[in-house]
Amino acid sequence: FDILSIANNHVGDFGEGGRKNTVKLLVEAEIKFAGLTEYPFTTFEKNGIKYGFCAFAPNNGTVDINDSDNAAKIVKQLNSTCDIVIVSFHGGAEGSSKSHLTRSDELFLGENRGNPYQFARTVIDAGADIVFGHGPHVTRAIDIYKGKFIAYSMGNFATYGRFNLKGICGIAPIIKLFVNKKGDFLSGNIYATKQVGEGGPIIDDEKTVIKEIINLTKSDVPESQIMLDENGVISKK
Repeated sequence: FDILSIANNHVGDFGEGGRKNTVKLLVEAEIKFAGLTEYPFTTFEKNGIKYGFCAFAPNNGTVDINDSDNAAKIVKQLNSTCDIVIVSFHGGAEGSSKSHLTRSDELFLGENRGNPYQFARTVIDAGADIVFGHGPHVTRAIDIYKGKFIAYSMGNFATYGRFNLKGICGIAPIIKLFVNKKGDFLSGNIYATKQVGEGGPIIDDEKTVIKEIINLTKSDVPESQIMLDENGVISKK
């Protein structure tokens, strides 16, 4: 792993000491990261392209997903100095019944987990080029807005031990994207994974998560100009 979001609802489970130790270990491992209020973004260069990365979650020592003005400000700042801006967010209600976008604020255990549909558009309007969402523990639709790619939730990837991995909770996509130097979506591939217990994710030859994303995209964002085929190839209509 080269870069990580640490903006999520569990980053404060061990208090300030836990957050500081997480930062310490990532710095030692030379892994870029973002998402805490003290570390709202980071930048890196690869093959002559400068990337900006920022991450958001419900407020928990993290950069708040519900503060749209601040999110837009961070993205605009990155967009002014970087070629491509990537946004990660932890948002949306949780559980096996939460696969569908509501296009409104979503609550979980009384906490406002944001409006993933609107948040993605807010940050793209501010200059984001790629938006990766997670948090609901299930995969959601993919989308394209103003030529920029959105994944509303990427499900459970390596979460055995404490989380339900039955059915749709045990599948997740690995998403490979191709964009131009302006960050405009060109094409992509989804590789299907599943979790069957300890040992982490494995490739799912039945491509279950691809079928799930195809159905969710058709039902939740039927107007989207993005297509996904049964082999996992993402393209524009």
